[in-house]
Amino acid sequence: MFELLRRLRRPPPIADDLWRDARAAVPWAQALDAPRDARLRELVARFVHEKTISPIGELSLDDRQRCMLAMLCCLPLLEFGEEGLRGWSQLIVYPDAFRVNRSHIDAAGVLHEWQDELIGEAWDAGPVILSWADVLADCEDPRAGFCVAAHEIAHKLDALDGLLDGTPPLPRPWQREWARDFQRVYDGFVDEVDSGRETLIDPYAAEAPEEFFAVATEYHFSDPALLREAMPEIAAQLRRFYGASPFG
Repeated sequence: MFELLRRLRRPPPIADDLWRDARAAVPWAQALDAPRDARLRELVARFVHEKTISPIGELSLDDRQRCMLAMLCCLPLLEFGEEGLRGWSQLIVYPDAFRVNRSHIDAAGVLHEWQDELIGEAWDAGPVILSWADVLADCEDPRAGFCVAAHEIAHKLDALDGLLDGTPPLPRPWQREWARDFQRVYDGFVDEVDSGRETLIDPYAAEAPEEFFAVATEYHFSDPALLREAMPEIAAQLRRFYGASPFG
């Protein structure tokens, strides 16, 4: 009941001058029509009201930069809605790429430990983590096929049904269509990557079904024409899920 009441309360709106200044720095937001711009503005107001944005180290973020980050995180929610914000409360922002410790025990019981350098991460029941330098790089070259914020929010949407498997919560008939198309195209893509063939889409998408969905999400927002050329069925599913890409 208390959660419902909290969500029914409208958060304070984003001030006009702040919205204008932040929007000018986010090419995807600039490309939205008026109705979608208004929808994004409401989602951003909800985001900044509910989420803690935590810069790390010497990084300092002003209100415009915080609004930019919220815009980028809310772009994938234009059709899905504010339910996509459920289940997490913090956005952690590093100045640049960051290192995380990994470990794995193999079949022989041997412990392997290493470090990964990442530009983004989304924990199943925890925060979203982004590299500010890479967020800025995405905004400076928005059609290059990359959008780290969209990638990590795709993971959050994927995890809403309790499984990180490349399928976000969908009505049952649509879920079957999605699973059929994604599995078939993913399997074919993995075969291409494993055979050493050059692919139009970043080969990192072959890592796992959830990465395939997240990488395809980046292309939906940053290079939809290439995604349509490489994977028309996936492009069609993502257009249905996210709405039309701001870039066509």
